[in-house]
Amino acid sequence: MVKYLLKKSYQLKDLKEIEFKDLWGDRGVFTTMWIFENPSKILFFKEHINNLIKSTKAFSISKSSLRSDILNLIKNNINSKIKYNHLLRVAVNKKILSISLRKRIKPKLNFNLKLVKLKRQKPEFKNLKYKEIIKHLSKLDNSKSDIGLCSNKKIFETGTSNLLFVKDDKFFSPIDKFYKGITYKFFKSKIKKITKKDIFVNNLKEFDEIILIGSGKGVASVKTISQLGWQRKSLKNYNILSKYYKLAVTKCKVYR
Repeated sequence: MVKYLLKKSYQLKDLKEIEFKDLWGDRGVFTTMWIFENPSKILFFKEHINNLIKSTKAFSISKSSLRSDILNLIKNNINSKIKYNHLLRVAVNKKILSISLRKRIKPKLNFNLKLVKLKRQKPEFKNLKYKEIIKHLSKLDNSKSDIGLCSNKKIFETGTSNLLFVKDDKFFSPIDKFYKGITYKFFKSKIKKITKKDIFVNNLKEFDEIILIGSGKGVASVKTISQLGWQRKSLKNYNILSKYYKLAVTKCKVYR
């Protein structure tokens, strides 16, 4: 069971607080952000909120004050006395806006990727159709494992993160049918070239490194895919990406 530091829901029309609903499985969208330190900072905050607002339009969630409503609710619920290391989730459908905080779990270096035959609905959006993914994730120690979402003999992303594949110091990612997260876009601006190609499960042994990137995991190196007998051959590019990420964290400004 996920332990929440905070969980609140509000009617979208008037922001009246109601019984908490996580909204998983509903028709709507969400974003997850890392909030940390005291005074609190939220990594890539502007990008997350902009992307969330953009996604609401695709799901016909319309309210002219939605951006300011979200910003005010976050501000009102951040406790100045707490030193955070949490994941702040904002979810919205046509009737409800929910926010929650849960502890951020740092991934370990002995990280295993478990392959499952599953793909997200409408993967171009961070939408709430996540119940099957959550069912799988709930059985794992998320500090040491994640699920690799596979379909038609290809792998696209994990249950929580984007994936980068490295061979001979060259980066690769799937062509499409996966959600390009804010952290993915950050690294895309830093890496000289990411080649898009179909990543077939049967070809995973060709890669030297497999790296997870996302708001929850930050940067994580896959050590094994036990189902395939795959083991990482290097931490070189993981260490490079980690330095980029740590610099972004250092430069992150206090949330106001």
